[in-house]
Amino acid sequence: MLRRAADNLQNRPVNRSSPTLRLLAGLAVTLAAVGVYSGYTILQLRSLRELQSQTIDRNRTDTLLLLRIQNSLNSLGLAMRDMLDTQEPYPLIAWQPQFRRICTDLEDALAREEKFSLADRTPGQRRYLADSFRQFREAVDRVFTISPEAEARAQIRLSLQARQAALSTAVARLLVQNNESEQEAAARTSQLYQGVERNVYIFLTAMLVVIVLTSLYLVNYNRRLFDRVAVLSERRSELARQLITMQENTFRSISRELHDDFGQILTAIGAMLKRADRKTGDLLEVREIVQTTLEKVRSLSHALHPVVLDEIGFESALDVYLPGFEKQTGIAIRYEKTGPCRELDKEVSIHLYRVMQEALNNVARHSGSKCAAVRLHFSPNAVSLEIEDEGTGFSNNGKQGLGLVSMRERAELMNGTIKYLQGDAGGALVRVTVPLAAEEAHA
Repeated sequence: MLRRAADNLQNRPVNRSSPTLRLLAGLAVTLAAVGVYSGYTILQLRSLRELQSQTIDRNRTDTLLLLRIQNSLNSLGLAMRDMLDTQEPYPLIAWQPQFRRICTDLEDALAREEKFSLADRTPGQRRYLADSFRQFREAVDRVFTISPEAEARAQIRLSLQARQAALSTAVARLLVQNNESEQEAAARTSQLYQGVERNVYIFLTAMLVVIVLTSLYLVNYNRRLFDRVAVLSERRSELARQLITMQENTFRSISRELHDDFGQILTAIGAMLKRADRKTGDLLEVREIVQTTLEKVRSLSHALHPVVLDEIGFESALDVYLPGFEKQTGIAIRYEKTGPCRELDKEVSIHLYRVMQEALNNVARHSGSKCAAVRLHFSPNAVSLEIEDEGTGFSNNGKQGLGLVSMRERAELMNGTIKYLQGDAGGALVRVTVPLAAEEAHA
C-alpha cells in the first residue's frame, strides 16, 4: 500500500509551466506601448510649443507693430487735416519736423514688422507696405518744397491723403488677417490639448486594463499553485502517516518477536544452565552472558515498542521510561504532571511517547545539559507535553535535523502543534499540544 501511494505521487503529472515568459512578454508589450505613447505625446507637445513660439507669439508681436503703424498713420492724417485748415496761423513748413518724426517712427516700425510678419504672407503683400510708404515719404518731401502754399495744400488733398488712406486700409487688412490667423492658431492649440487629454485617458484606461488582466492572471495562477501545493501537502501527510504507521507496526512486530520468542528461548536457556550449574561450575560464565543478552533483548524490545504503553497507558509508560533514561544517561529528570488524568487514544499515546523519546535523546546527544524537565499538562480540551533542558539550545543555522522533522510530522498527524523555543534557562524547549477528542475530554 505504501509503495502504491509513493508510485501514485511520482506518476501524477505536474504542470511545471512558469508564468515568467508570459509576464516578461506582457512587460515588453507594456513598455513598448508606454514608449510609443510617450513619443507621440512628446511630438504633440513639441508641435504645440512650435505653434506657440512661431505662430502665436510672432503673430501678437506683428499685430502690436501693425497697431503702432496704424497709430502713426492716424497721426499723419490728423496732421494733414490741420495743414489743410486755412484758419491755422502757421505756415506748412512748420509741420515738417512733426512729419519727419512720424515718418522715422513709421520706417522703424515697418522694418520691425517685416521681420515678424507671418510666414504665409505673400511677397507682394510684404513689398506693398514698403513701396507704398516710400512713395508716401517722397510725396511728403515734395509737398514741403512746393510754393505757393495753395498748390501744396492741393497736393496734400489730392495725393497725400489718398496715400495715407491706402496705407491705413492695407494695415487694417493685415490686422484682420493676423486676427484670423490667431483664431486658427487658438483652434489648433485647443485641438492639440484635446488630443493630449484624450491620449492620456486612453493610456490610463489601457494601463488599468493591463494591470487588471495581469492581476487576474497572477491571482488565478497563484490559486492553482496553492491548490496544487495543498494537494501535494495532503498527499505528503498521508504518505508520512503511512510511513509512521508502518514503522510502528514493524517495531511492534519485532518487539513482540524479541520479547516472546527470543526472550522465552533465552529464558529457557538460562534455566537449563542454572540447573546444569548445580553439576558443574564451568557454565556460570555462559549463564551470565545469556542473562546479559536477555536484558539487552528486553531493552531493545522496550525501545522498539514499549509493551507497557499498550497495557497501562501513556502516563505509566512515562513513569517506567524516565527512570531508565536517567539511569542510562546520568541526566537528572524532573517530571511534573498537572491537570486531571485522561486516557489517551493509542495513536496519540505512541506519537507523544516518540516525541518525548526523540526530545530526550537530543538532550543526551547535543545539549550538554545535566538535567532536564518533562511536564505533562491536561487541560479540558487538550494535552500538552514539554521537554526542557539547560543546555546550548537550538542551532541558529536555520536547518532542522531529521529528529525535529519527525517530531513535527507526528504533531501534524495528531492535528496538534509543536514549537521549538528557548527555555527560561537558555536551553531548548520542545512544546507539543494535542487537542483531545470529545470522548477523551469527557473521559
